[in-house]
Formats: sequence, C-alpha cells, structure tokens
Amino acid sequence: MSRRRLFCVAALLATFIAAAPGQARETVPFKDEGLRPGTIVVKTKERKLYLLVGDGQAIRYPVAVGRRGKQWSGAVRIDAKYVEPAWSPPEEIRRDNPKLPDVIPGGAPSNPMGARAMTLSGGGQYAIHGTNAPKSIGTFASYGCVRMHNDDIIDLYARVRVGASVVMQP
Repeated sequence: MSRRRLFCVAALLATFIAAAPGQARETVPFKDEGLRPGTIVVKTKERKLYLLVGDGQAIRYPVAVGRRGKQWSGAVRIDAKYVEPAWSPPEEIRRDNPKLPDVIPGGAPSNPMGARAMTLSGGGQYAIHGTNAPKSIGTFASYGCVRMHNDDIIDLYARVRVGASVVMQP
C-alpha cells in the first residue's frame, strides 16, 4: 500500500474513532435530579436519550426527535411494548403523504417503526421506536416520536418495563 493511501486510510479511521462516541450508546455521568433508575429522559435539543441506571449514571443513546413544530415536552409512561410492530400512519402523516398504505406490516423494509417500539401514554400518538432510516438519527426528523438505531431500541427494550417514566425535555 502506498504511503499516500495509508495516510488517507489512517486519517479516515481517526475521524471515525473521534466521531464514534457521540453516535454510539455509552454509559455517562448523569445528574438524576431526583428521578428513579429506569426512568428515560429525552433531551430534544441534544438529540439524546438517557436511561437512568443509578449511582449518577445513565446509558446515553443517539436519537432522532420531532422536527420544528412537532416537538413536545412533559412526563409520560411506557404504555406498551411491541416486537416488529405493524404501522398505521396517523392522520397527520397520512395528510402529508396520501399515498401511504393503511398498514405497513411489521418487519417490512418500508416500516418506519423498526425492530421494536414502546408506545407512550397520553393518547397513543407517540412512541420510542427503531427506524428504517438510520441516517435520520441525530437529527430533527419525526412527527414527535423518538427514533433510535435498531440495535439501540432492542437494547433499550430489554432494559425497560411497561410503566417506566419518560421525561421529554426541550
């Protein structure tokens, strides 16, 4: 391999390694502000989801959150959990995308819910779920749901119970 090519490969690898921590789940310090272990905190501005694990620690995951005008804040609970859920577009999404089918089967490549979904209390409109658009992670992309890499939602799904608290912060 030529020196020039070796340098380019090394530079690319260094860039990837430097960028990787912000794009991979990791355990980080977290001021729990009186919240209990098992609570999920989504910081919209950061585009990060934190699962509090106790002792001032949390598992941090990169996420996609609601785009401008679709963001919300407040406290809700995990209402239900689903493996490879089917998806029916809500009315607002259907208005914006009238060609969408009534239902996209679970596991279908076009299903935006990904590998797992956890619906949130408060009307069933929002969920924390996987995605078929992994490049959207780290952006403001959704209609108010929290999107995660499929590997991350599978990990979170295994750690969280129905009834767990979810706090959405701006």
